[in-house]
Amino acid sequence: MAPVIGATFSPFTMKKTLIISALALVSVVIGCKKDETDKGPSYEFRKPENFPEPTYTFDNNPVTEAGFKLGKKLFFDPILSVDNTVSCNNCHNQSLAFADLPLHAFSKGVMERQGIRNAPQLVNLAFMKEFFWDGGVTHLDFVPLNAIEAEFEMDEEIENVIAKLNNHAEYPALFKAAFGTDEINTPLMLHALSQFTNLMVSNNSPYDKYLRGEVVLTAQELEGLRLFEQKCQSCHSGILFTDESYRNNGIDSVFTDIGRARITSFSGDIGKFRVPSLRNVGITRPYMHNAKFATLEAVLDHYSDGIIESPSLDPSLENGIPMTAEEKAAIITFLKTLTDKDFTQDERFFKG
Repeated sequence: MAPVIGATFSPFTMKKTLIISALALVSVVIGCKKDETDKGPSYEFRKPENFPEPTYTFDNNPVTEAGFKLGKKLFFDPILSVDNTVSCNNCHNQSLAFADLPLHAFSKGVMERQGIRNAPQLVNLAFMKEFFWDGGVTHLDFVPLNAIEAEFEMDEEIENVIAKLNNHAEYPALFKAAFGTDEINTPLMLHALSQFTNLMVSNNSPYDKYLRGEVVLTAQELEGLRLFEQKCQSCHSGILFTDESYRNNGIDSVFTDIGRARITSFSGDIGKFRVPSLRNVGITRPYMHNAKFATLEAVLDHYSDGIIESPSLDPSLENGIPMTAEEKAAIITFLKTLTDKDFTQDERFFKG
């Protein structure tokens, strides 16, 4: 069945079609952190050598220092919300790899409204094909529109946001510096936010350093890696630690949130959600779209002994994933090597 264009969490309403026509979609390679002369932070996107080609269309929106800093200001500014109280940073904290606080099982929006899903981390977005738990957005530029216009998040109209920015004391000059125009419009605002989030590249964890021969993993970490490759890698594959598929992983039998089926209207997709990246998974609890598990131990207990059957259950999980307590401990030890402190402490992303 064809996708439902107006399905919940999809950005392509009639008025947003006008935005799409203003954004030419082409692809290129560019990316990283410190420049080679170490004279300060770099605002150029450079692809890590062992990463796949980026999916983002850099030809029509290359990252510049002025554009990045404008996107950063927008990311931290509650002006994007209807009552000027909620910013992107409210649900995406750098110290947690731009995931939400553990005490927030679901995203919290304006007037203390509660969302329906756990806010995911923001990491390696330039390499992703689709976004959100249901994949309802297929280009990074459109991701902010969902948060801005969702009633339980920022609950604002994009036209009002643009009006507020045009009437602001600082933003016109910042847009002029970034894009060379006095006009603030929706495509430019989205481009600025993408420039900021495109530099959220996590590739300097202990595991990455191990791959580059810079550190040695402990015996338990290496055993955990071996077990991970044996028991987990079929879904959490590659250097991004996700195959970007949608799967029902047996966390329920009745789904009030039907997941991928919201987008496809296909009954076989009920209960399927996007396989998340496991990078920084040690600091991004709680886990699953509905925040069902508070710890990694609970997650592995689920896969070994807690799978719930339902019509769309992934066939690979019909018998669970057998693991002993010792094996689970080793896998968790390995997963913690995916925590990238250089990323969570990167000064380019600090508020201010």
